[in-house]
Amino acid sequence: MRVLVHDYSGHPFQVELSGELARRGHDVTHSWCEAHVSGKGNLGGHDNVHFEAIGQGEVVEKLSFGRRLVQEVRYGFQLSRQIRRRRPDVVLFGNVPVPMMAVVTIFLGLTRTPWVSWQQDVQGVAMRSFAGTKLSRAFHVFATVAGWVERWCNRRADAIVVISDAFLDVHRAWGTAGKTTVIPNWAPLGELVPMPRDNPWAKEQGVDAVPNLVYSGTLGLKHNPRLLVQVARAVRDRGTPVHLTVVTEGSAVEELADEAKKLDVPVTLLPFQPYERLSEVLGSGDVLLVVLDKSAGAFSVPSKTLSYLCAARPILGLMPDENLAAHLIDAVGGCVLPPDSSSVPAAANWVAEVLDDSDLWDKLGRRARELAEREFELTLCGSKFEEILLRVAR
Repeated sequence: MRVLVHDYSGHPFQVELSGELARRGHDVTHSWCEAHVSGKGNLGGHDNVHFEAIGQGEVVEKLSFGRRLVQEVRYGFQLSRQIRRRRPDVVLFGNVPVPMMAVVTIFLGLTRTPWVSWQQDVQGVAMRSFAGTKLSRAFHVFATVAGWVERWCNRRADAIVVISDAFLDVHRAWGTAGKTTVIPNWAPLGELVPMPRDNPWAKEQGVDAVPNLVYSGTLGLKHNPRLLVQVARAVRDRGTPVHLTVVTEGSAVEELADEAKKLDVPVTLLPFQPYERLSEVLGSGDVLLVVLDKSAGAFSVPSKTLSYLCAARPILGLMPDENLAAHLIDAVGGCVLPPDSSSVPAAANWVAEVLDDSDLWDKLGRRARELAEREFELTLCGSKFEEILLRVAR
């Protein structure tokens, strides 16, 4: 079977799925959008997978609505040309912006190419949430239209994979629940492994000898980056001289620097690091942090949490408690609190307690890794996807 897997973001576990499908004898092309700035997976590191990006030499104009819309439509045409060139029996794609999704859906319909929607988020719901709190009235209209388009595209998919049961009510309303399968996301256990606290990366950054709070991942509209600095400040006020390390890119970097200067918090701000060093990055943290705006609700599941579990570290999540990632953090004894400033004192108390109790720190890290090893078994996930793709390809 010839399969084209397109993950717009280029994240690790989607790459691992392509590698697993290729290992099973399928002809797999793995595609992603190079212009989208985020932490990338092991792109190019799997035998027998054809790696081919779109959007090379560009950067997504995240803060310019008009230019971004034009770019996303253009990426839709680029992916369509790639599909036409590779001639797959079936296409699996996810994390795709709605304008790009619409272009590719039309192309797949015209060429009668079977395809599977791998839905990582309900974009229409997320956009409407942000439109009501952070963005203009015009964007609210666009968000409503995007929701209609997203539904239209998914109704034309031959099968749909969602990452949480929370998505099923949406698909019942869309009339697509009968072709929807829940397969939770995972993280590559063999690539993301527990590392010593004083590993080479930590020494290079000068954070090996100080208690270190780490956030690694995208910071966008679904996040309040200032909360990270506020938690670090509150922990320091309790007598623990923690350092904050944030690995990200984009406009949030300026916000973080401003808040750190205002609150007098020592912070290391770094761009996304090479994927082969991600285990060291996460290993440099004594506590790993996740933030997610309450408007994201149950639908946007931050994949960084899955990587954190593999790293065997205690996790603090400032996020909606109905989110799937919040349930995972709860399951391993981590701390989940609402994503606003009122939670900072309680968050700081928990962090200070963990840092002061080495036995508790060890236990929380061990439980995180044990859950990852129990839940992120690639063979089972690969079999589920293979079954769906084979059925659709026929």
